[in-house]
Amino acid sequence: MNLRALPRLHLFIGCALALAVLPLALQPLGEAWVRILDTALLYILLALGLNIVVGFAGLLDLGYIAFYAVGAYLFALLASPHLVDNLPAVAALFPQGLHLPIWAAIPLAAGVAGLAGVLLGAPTLKLRGDYLAIVTLGFGEIIRVFMNNLDAPVNLTNGPKGINSIDPIRIGTLNLGEPWHLGGFTLPPVTLHYYLFLLIVVGAVVLTQRLHDSRLGRAWMAIREDEIAAKAMGLNVRNLKLLAFGLGAMFGGVSGVLFASFQGFVSPESFSLQESVLVVAMVVLGGLGHIPGVILGAFLLAALPEVLRQVAGPLQAMTDGRLDAAILRQLLIALAMIGIMLARPRGLWPSPRHEDRLIPDEGAP
Repeated sequence: MNLRALPRLHLFIGCALALAVLPLALQPLGEAWVRILDTALLYILLALGLNIVVGFAGLLDLGYIAFYAVGAYLFALLASPHLVDNLPAVAALFPQGLHLPIWAAIPLAAGVAGLAGVLLGAPTLKLRGDYLAIVTLGFGEIIRVFMNNLDAPVNLTNGPKGINSIDPIRIGTLNLGEPWHLGGFTLPPVTLHYYLFLLIVVGAVVLTQRLHDSRLGRAWMAIREDEIAAKAMGLNVRNLKLLAFGLGAMFGGVSGVLFASFQGFVSPESFSLQESVLVVAMVVLGGLGHIPGVILGAFLLAALPEVLRQVAGPLQAMTDGRLDAAILRQLLIALAMIGIMLARPRGLWPSPRHEDRLIPDEGAP
């Protein structure tokens, strides 16, 4: 056995045990803390997908939340009574209602979101920098406006009221919407969702790491560093960009399915421009193109608002209510982000620079 691999193996086992025990340790403090972990895992999945587009390929996408919405609404329509109640033709075809299982919803949402990503990428192939950001921002807003207004003349999305009564995730006989009793111990739905989300996030991390180390990942990074040089080397820049948009969007679609089933309700308010900017901030704050850094950035920005909620409340009380706790919390988050970016301009955990990497056997005598 390779002795050098032992410390890494011990670290892996330790991290796995910590992640498995974490919700059980927080559960006695209240389900709200486990729910924060669930939300953080969803944001990590989103940030990993956006990192393919922004971190690997260098394509600034400010409308990434649109793919999140596509996955969420797709599952909401196919796993709720909304279409059956509003479209007689659907009710005639499915008298028992639409109840799409999760094993079919995830690949379907990934495929539809991936197609939407390619459709977004096709007209933006010749755009760079600010122009690309503006076009993708517009795409994200178009999707949100469509979801907000597709309630007439045919009610598809129920407009600003949103869609409720979405089916919970079922895995065999296990219903994640109900507590699971194991002996004398009870696992609430938020804890069950945590383990499912964690499993999917681990799979996403392995997939993105393999992409990063593959020829495809190196081609994306070549485009990010110098697109003209990449073309001169014979890379098909057009197809590579479309592939980055499509693969990144697939992560957003899968995360949208998990979000819809977890919340049991979706509305256009959950897919605003602010959410897109937040996911971009997670990638930039953690470290562009560096998977551990992206995970760290997503976790911090997902959990920090809830932690600062405990700080904003007492500060509001000290001013006799003259300060709004919600606004104060956003101010504290902004100040924290500014401070971090001033101290760590390349992110909290940036990827090693090429000039910092030793060439093999460089230090050998």
